[in-house]
Amino acid sequence: MSAEPKLALRILRSPPARVLLLGFILVLMMSLNTDAMTSYAGEPIKAVLHIIALAISGFAVYVGYALLIEQRTVSELALRRMGRELGIGLLIGAGLYAACEVILMALGIYRIVGLNPLSYMVPAIAMALSSSVYEELLFRGVLYGSVEQWFGSWAALVVSSLVFGLSHLLNPQGTLEGALFIAVEAGILLAAAYMLTRRLWLSIGFHMAWNYTQSAIFSGIVSGNEAQQGLIRSTMNGPDWLTGGNFGVESSVLALLLCTTTGIVMLVMAVKRGRIIAPFWKRPGQPRNAV
Repeated sequence: MSAEPKLALRILRSPPARVLLLGFILVLMMSLNTDAMTSYAGEPIKAVLHIIALAISGFAVYVGYALLIEQRTVSELALRRMGRELGIGLLIGAGLYAACEVILMALGIYRIVGLNPLSYMVPAIAMALSSSVYEELLFRGVLYGSVEQWFGSWAALVVSSLVFGLSHLLNPQGTLEGALFIAVEAGILLAAAYMLTRRLWLSIGFHMAWNYTQSAIFSGIVSGNEAQQGLIRSTMNGPDWLTGGNFGVESSVLALLLCTTTGIVMLVMAVKRGRIIAPFWKRPGQPRNAV
Protein backbone atom coordinates (compact mmCIF):
# COMPACT_ATOMS: atom_id res chain seq x y z
CA MET A 1 0.00 0.00 0.00
CA SER A 2 2.85 2.40 0.76
CA ALA A 3 4.44 1.94 -2.68
CA GLU A 4 1.68 3.81 -4.52
CA PRO A 5 1.98 7.20 -2.79
CA LYS A 6 5.76 6.95 -3.00
CA LEU A 7 5.53 6.33 -6.73
CA ALA A 8 3.03 9.17 -7.17
CA LEU A 9 5.29 11.51 -5.23
CA ARG A 10 8.30 10.54 -7.32
CA ILE A 11 6.33 11.30 -10.47
CA LEU A 12 5.21 14.69 -9.15
CA ARG A 13 8.81 15.52 -8.21
CA SER A 14 10.12 14.71 -11.69
CA PRO A 15 11.11 17.64 -13.94
CA PRO A 16 8.44 16.94 -16.61
CA ALA A 17 5.66 16.82 -14.01
CA ARG A 18 7.02 19.97 -12.39
CA VAL A 19 6.93 21.84 -15.70
CA LEU A 20 3.45 20.59 -16.57
CA LEU A 21 1.80 21.00 -13.17
CA LEU A 22 3.54 23.94 -11.50
CA GLY A 23 4.09 25.65 -14.85
CA PHE A 24 0.41 25.30 -15.72
CA ILE A 25 -0.67 26.77 -12.39
CA LEU A 26 1.64 29.77 -12.84
CA VAL A 27 0.40 30.34 -16.40
CA LEU A 28 -3.17 30.38 -15.12
CA MET A 29 -2.19 32.88 -12.43
CA MET A 30 -0.48 35.03 -15.05
CA SER A 31 -3.81 35.30 -16.85
CA LEU A 32 -5.30 36.66 -13.62
CA ASN A 33 -2.64 39.38 -13.69
CA THR A 34 -3.72 40.35 -17.19
CA ASP A 35 -7.37 40.41 -16.13
CA ALA A 36 -6.55 42.60 -13.12
CA MET A 37 -4.59 45.12 -15.20
CA THR A 38 -7.37 45.23 -17.80
CA SER A 39 -10.15 45.57 -15.22
CA TYR A 40 -8.39 48.40 -13.38
CA ALA A 41 -6.82 50.12 -16.38
CA GLY A 42 -8.29 53.43 -15.26
CA GLU A 43 -7.41 52.91 -11.60
CA PRO A 44 -3.64 52.31 -11.49
CA ILE A 45 -3.36 52.20 -7.69
CA LYS A 46 -5.95 49.42 -7.48
CA ALA A 47 -4.20 47.60 -10.32
CA VAL A 48 -0.87 47.76 -8.46
CA LEU A 49 -2.44 46.47 -5.24
CA HIS A 50 -4.04 43.55 -7.05
CA ILE A 51 -0.78 42.68 -8.81
CA ILE A 52 1.12 42.80 -5.49
CA ALA A 53 -1.41 40.37 -4.03
CA LEU A 54 -1.08 38.09 -7.06
CA ALA A 55 2.71 38.27 -6.89
CA ILE A 56 2.62 37.16 -3.25
CA SER A 57 0.26 34.36 -4.26
CA GLY A 58 2.65 33.28 -7.01
CA PHE A 59 5.56 33.08 -4.59
CA ALA A 60 3.35 31.14 -2.15
CA VAL A 61 2.36 28.58 -4.80
CA TYR A 62 5.97 28.14 -5.91
CA VAL A 63 7.26 27.74 -2.35
CA GLY A 64 4.36 25.49 -1.39
CA TYR A 65 5.07 23.14 -4.29
CA ALA A 66 8.75 22.96 -3.35
CA LEU A 67 8.07 22.29 0.33
CA LEU A 68 5.08 19.95 0.07
CA ILE A 69 5.69 18.08 -3.18
CA GLU A 70 9.44 18.25 -3.78
CA GLN A 71 10.22 18.37 -0.05
CA ARG A 72 13.29 20.54 -0.51
CA THR A 73 14.65 23.85 0.68
CA VAL A 74 13.62 26.69 -1.65
CA SER A 75 17.15 28.03 -1.98
CA GLU A 76 16.36 29.99 -5.16
CA LEU A 77 14.10 32.26 -3.09
CA ALA A 78 16.33 32.46 -0.02
CA LEU A 79 15.85 35.78 1.75
CA ARG A 80 19.41 36.17 3.04
CA ARG A 81 20.68 38.15 0.04
CA MET A 82 17.34 39.19 -1.41
CA GLY A 83 17.74 42.95 -0.80
CA ARG A 84 21.25 43.16 -2.19
CA GLU A 85 20.63 41.07 -5.30
CA LEU A 86 17.25 42.62 -6.07
CA GLY A 87 18.78 46.10 -5.67
CA ILE A 88 21.70 45.31 -7.96
CA GLY A 89 19.31 43.86 -10.53
CA LEU A 90 17.13 46.97 -10.43
CA LEU A 91 20.11 49.28 -10.91
CA ILE A 92 21.68 47.31 -13.75
CA GLY A 93 18.35 46.66 -15.50
CA ALA A 94 17.46 50.37 -15.45
CA GLY A 95 21.00 51.28 -16.47
CA LEU A 96 21.02 48.94 -19.47
CA TYR A 97 17.79 50.33 -20.86
CA ALA A 98 18.78 53.93 -20.16
CA ALA A 99 22.10 53.31 -21.94
CA CYS A 100 20.21 52.21 -25.07
CA GLU A 101 18.15 55.40 -25.05
CA VAL A 102 21.16 57.62 -24.34
CA ILE A 103 22.89 56.18 -27.41
CA LEU A 104 19.77 56.77 -29.49
CA MET A 105 19.64 60.36 -28.20
CA ALA A 106 23.29 60.88 -29.11
CA LEU A 107 22.49 59.67 -32.62
CA GLY A 108 19.54 62.07 -32.87
CA ILE A 109 17.04 59.22 -33.15
CA TYR A 110 15.31 59.58 -29.78
CA ARG A 111 14.21 63.15 -29.01
CA ILE A 112 12.62 64.42 -25.79
CA VAL A 113 9.82 66.88 -26.51
CA GLY A 114 8.38 67.30 -23.01
CA LEU A 115 7.45 65.74 -19.70
CA ASN A 116 4.21 64.31 -18.40
CA PRO A 117 3.05 64.49 -14.75
CA LEU A 118 4.69 62.03 -12.37
CA SER A 119 1.36 60.20 -12.09
CA TYR A 120 2.03 58.78 -15.57
CA MET A 121 4.72 56.61 -13.98
CA VAL A 122 2.27 54.71 -11.77
CA PRO A 123 0.46 52.39 -14.25
CA ALA A 124 3.68 50.69 -15.37
CA ILE A 125 4.36 49.46 -11.82
CA ALA A 126 1.70 46.75 -12.18
CA MET A 127 3.05 45.59 -15.54
CA ALA A 128 6.66 45.51 -14.33
CA LEU A 129 5.78 43.59 -11.16
CA SER A 130 3.61 41.08 -12.97
CA SER A 131 6.05 40.31 -15.79
CA SER A 132 9.16 40.13 -13.63
CA VAL A 133 7.76 37.95 -10.83
CA TYR A 134 5.69 35.51 -12.85
CA GLU A 135 7.98 35.20 -15.86
CA GLU A 136 11.02 34.61 -13.67
CA LEU A 137 9.19 32.05 -11.52
CA LEU A 138 8.00 30.30 -14.69
CA PHE A 139 10.94 30.53 -17.08
CA ARG A 140 13.90 30.53 -14.70
CA GLY A 141 12.45 28.92 -11.57
CA VAL A 142 10.36 26.18 -13.17
CA LEU A 143 11.62 25.66 -16.73
CA TYR A 144 15.31 26.39 -16.25
CA GLY A 145 15.43 24.59 -12.90
CA SER A 146 13.64 21.51 -14.24
CA VAL A 147 15.78 21.14 -17.37
CA GLU A 148 18.94 21.73 -15.34
CA GLN A 149 17.97 18.98 -12.91
CA TRP A 150 18.33 16.38 -15.65
CA PHE A 151 20.44 17.90 -18.43
CA GLY A 152 22.62 20.49 -16.71
CA SER A 153 23.09 24.24 -16.83
CA TRP A 154 23.97 24.72 -20.49
CA ALA A 155 20.96 22.79 -21.77
CA ALA A 156 18.75 24.70 -19.32
CA LEU A 157 20.16 27.99 -20.60
CA VAL A 158 19.36 27.13 -24.23
CA VAL A 159 15.88 25.71 -23.60
CA SER A 160 14.70 28.41 -21.20
CA SER A 161 16.02 31.18 -23.45
CA LEU A 162 14.32 29.83 -26.58
CA VAL A 163 10.98 29.23 -24.88
CA PHE A 164 11.12 32.63 -23.17
CA GLY A 165 11.87 34.40 -26.44
CA LEU A 166 9.28 32.54 -28.51
CA SER A 167 6.58 33.22 -25.90
CA HIS A 168 6.77 36.88 -26.92
CA LEU A 169 5.29 35.98 -30.31
CA LEU A 170 1.96 36.07 -28.48
CA ASN A 171 2.28 39.83 -27.87
CA PRO A 172 0.19 42.17 -30.07
CA GLN A 173 3.15 43.34 -32.20
CA GLY A 174 5.18 40.20 -31.70
CA THR A 175 7.64 39.29 -34.45
CA LEU A 176 9.95 36.33 -34.97
CA GLU A 177 12.92 38.69 -35.10
CA GLY A 178 11.95 40.32 -31.80
CA ALA A 179 11.36 36.92 -30.18
CA LEU A 180 14.80 35.70 -31.26
CA PHE A 181 16.46 38.90 -30.03
CA ILE A 182 14.83 38.41 -26.62
CA ALA A 183 15.84 34.74 -26.60
CA VAL A 184 19.48 35.75 -27.00
CA GLU A 185 19.84 39.02 -25.09
CA ALA A 186 17.31 38.53 -22.28
CA GLY A 187 17.43 34.75 -22.22
CA ILE A 188 21.18 34.70 -21.65
CA LEU A 189 21.13 37.69 -19.26
CA LEU A 190 18.36 36.36 -17.01
CA ALA A 191 19.56 32.75 -16.99
CA ALA A 192 23.12 33.92 -16.27
CA ALA A 193 21.84 35.92 -13.29
CA TYR A 194 20.30 32.75 -11.90
CA MET A 195 23.38 30.63 -12.68
CA LEU A 196 25.66 33.13 -10.96
CA THR A 197 23.66 33.59 -7.76
CA ARG A 198 21.57 30.39 -7.68
CA ARG A 199 18.68 32.66 -6.68
CA LEU A 200 15.94 34.44 -8.64
CA TRP A 201 16.24 37.90 -7.09
CA LEU A 202 18.87 39.27 -9.48
CA SER A 203 16.93 38.19 -12.57
CA ILE A 204 13.67 39.54 -11.11
CA GLY A 205 15.41 42.88 -10.53
CA PHE A 206 16.80 42.99 -14.09
CA HIS A 207 13.44 42.14 -15.59
CA MET A 208 11.42 44.54 -13.44
CA ALA A 209 13.70 47.54 -13.91
CA TRP A 210 14.10 47.10 -17.68
CA ASN A 211 10.34 46.94 -18.27
CA TYR A 212 9.56 49.76 -15.86
CA THR A 213 12.25 52.09 -17.19
CA GLN A 214 11.20 51.38 -20.75
CA SER A 215 7.52 52.14 -20.18
CA ALA A 216 7.23 54.44 -17.15
CA ILE A 217 10.18 56.70 -17.89
CA PHE A 218 10.90 56.57 -21.64
CA SER A 219 7.34 55.76 -22.84
CA GLY A 220 8.71 52.93 -24.96
CA ILE A 221 7.05 49.88 -26.48
CA VAL A 222 7.59 46.85 -24.24
CA SER A 223 8.23 43.67 -26.25
CA GLY A 224 5.57 44.27 -28.88
CA ASN A 225 2.84 45.40 -26.48
CA GLU A 226 0.89 48.61 -26.91
CA ALA A 227 2.95 51.68 -26.00
CA GLN A 228 1.84 53.62 -22.92
CA GLN A 229 2.70 57.21 -22.09
CA GLY A 230 5.22 57.51 -19.27
CA LEU A 231 7.17 60.42 -17.85
CA ILE A 232 8.93 61.48 -21.05
CA ARG A 233 7.10 62.63 -24.17
CA SER A 234 9.33 61.81 -27.08
CA THR A 235 9.71 61.08 -30.78
CA MET A 236 11.66 58.19 -32.28
CA ASN A 237 12.77 58.29 -35.91
CA GLY A 238 15.41 55.92 -37.18
CA PRO A 239 16.06 52.52 -38.73
CA ASP A 240 14.38 49.54 -37.12
CA TRP A 241 17.73 47.83 -36.47
CA LEU A 242 18.51 50.67 -34.05
CA THR A 243 15.05 51.48 -32.68
CA GLY A 244 13.53 48.00 -32.67
CA GLY A 245 10.54 49.20 -34.68
CA ASN A 246 7.07 48.21 -33.48
CA PHE A 247 8.50 45.57 -31.15
CA GLY A 248 10.49 48.02 -29.03
CA VAL A 249 14.15 48.51 -28.18
CA GLU A 250 14.49 44.80 -27.28
CA SER A 251 14.56 44.16 -31.04
CA SER A 252 17.45 46.56 -31.62
CA VAL A 253 21.13 45.86 -32.12
CA LEU A 254 21.87 48.14 -29.15
CA ALA A 255 19.94 45.98 -26.68
CA LEU A 256 21.36 42.84 -28.25
CA LEU A 257 24.93 44.02 -27.73
CA LEU A 258 24.55 45.56 -24.27
CA CYS A 259 22.38 42.86 -22.67
CA THR A 260 24.16 39.91 -24.26
CA THR A 261 27.56 41.27 -23.24
CA THR A 262 26.34 41.70 -19.65
CA GLY A 263 24.96 38.16 -19.71
CA ILE A 264 28.20 36.70 -21.03
CA VAL A 265 30.19 38.48 -18.32
CA MET A 266 27.96 36.87 -15.70
CA LEU A 267 28.29 33.47 -17.38
CA VAL A 268 32.07 33.74 -17.19
CA MET A 269 31.79 34.67 -13.51
CA ALA A 270 29.48 31.71 -12.91
CA VAL A 271 31.96 29.33 -14.54
CA LYS A 272 34.87 30.71 -12.54
CA ARG A 273 32.90 30.33 -9.30
CA GLY A 274 31.94 26.74 -10.07
CA ARG A 275 28.23 27.47 -10.34
CA ILE A 276 27.65 25.33 -13.46
CA ILE A 277 25.78 22.06 -12.89
CA ALA A 278 26.59 19.09 -15.11
CA PRO A 279 23.97 16.70 -16.56
CA PHE A 280 22.69 14.17 -14.03
CA TRP A 281 24.74 11.33 -15.49
CA LYS A 282 27.93 13.27 -14.70
CA ARG A 283 27.04 14.22 -11.12
CA PRO A 284 25.97 11.20 -9.11
CA GLY A 285 24.41 12.23 -5.84
CA GLN A 286 24.60 15.99 -6.49
CA PRO A 287 21.35 17.89 -5.69
CA ARG A 288 19.83 20.30 -8.22
CA ASN A 289 20.55 23.47 -6.27
CA ALA A 290 24.05 22.58 -5.15
CA VAL A 291 26.52 25.44 -5.50
